Amino acid sequence: MKIGTTVYISTVILSLAVVLMPAPLLARDKTDVLVMKNGDRLTGEVKGLDGGVLYVNMDYILGTSSVDWSKVARLESKQMFLVRTEDGTVYKGALNTAEAQGGRPVKIQVVDALEKEVVIDRSQIVQMAETSDKFWQRFNGEVNLGTIYSKGNQSTQYNLSSQTEYLRERWSASASLSSTLSSSTGASASTRNDLTLSALHLLPWKNYFYSGLADFLQSSPQGIQLQTSVGGGIGRYLKNTNRARIFVLGGLAWQHTGYQEAVYAAGTQNLGAALIAGGIKLFRFNKTNLDITATLFPVLTEPGRVKFNTNTSYYIKITSDLSWNISFYGNWDNQPPPHFSGSDYGSSSGLSWTFGMR
Repeated sequence: MKIGTTVYISTVILSLAVVLMPAPLLARDKTDVLVMKNGDRLTGEVKGLDGGVLYVNMDYILGTSSVDWSKVARLESKQMFLVRTEDGTVYKGALNTAEAQGGRPVKIQVVDALEKEVVIDRSQIVQMAETSDKFWQRFNGEVNLGTIYSKGNQSTQYNLSSQTEYLRERWSASASLSSTLSSSTGASASTRNDLTLSALHLLPWKNYFYSGLADFLQSSPQGIQLQTSVGGGIGRYLKNTNRARIFVLGGLAWQHTGYQEAVYAAGTQNLGAALIAGGIKLFRFNKTNLDITATLFPVLTEPGRVKFNTNTSYYIKITSDLSWNISFYGNWDNQPPPHFSGSDYGSSSGLSWTFGMR
């Protein structure tokens, strides 16, 4: 019990350090101008756009305000932004609203450092992220933490998850960690730790990209000491709007798994597999969002064997940077080694804190 708890606490401290270190520390001048369709004029610092919500900091309002993107008539900012459109194209530059005649769609001008200009319909813009020449100010992320305690059987469950993303014009890199610890009187502590590193680069064709990932899993219920999965493939955004983001990806992967040697004499397994992944993210203006990712590994070196994992989170907004989340995780293997469990799954709930554009 004490050993498992110590390992878990160490993991929590390390993951928090990794996620929080990139958080932007310096604020800029709040000189961006927003004019709403009803004529209201706001001056502040535009942080970014995601899920149809424009996030703005203003001197006279505490915290970050959420503005409905569809109700913005004009936007002007000298700050550099990464602007992503529905077809997956990414632009970098300062923002200004192009002149539009009455009744015509609002268009946003993006002007880069070389004074090159592109004009985009507001409805085509699905994401904007404040960027900078400073490395630490290009990160966005979140931290989720929760705990459950029952006096009846002296059981305790802790859960921690965190994500951070680094954005550039044509590519992005991200890291995510999920960790749980369950303990009760008279039973061994159960732990699960999952760290995923991934990178994505846009291809010349609209909505297509190639991506690589590395995943490191430890699961005591499945007897997995360390499972390393490395793979990559080609993906496509099926839908990419201010209300939904859906993608699929196909490729190949290699997987090395170290099991508890006291139960499995061979100790390790090396597998080659196909990689089929997908994700769905649904938004509702400043209220809720649903995030689902799933990965399927049909094992090529052992025909008939299939591995599958998924992570699902549902967020309910409390304040601009704070949400309540309900999460589900699961790993399945239809042909595990003898005497090992083929599944490990669970759910949790807790608070989520975001930084950057998220």
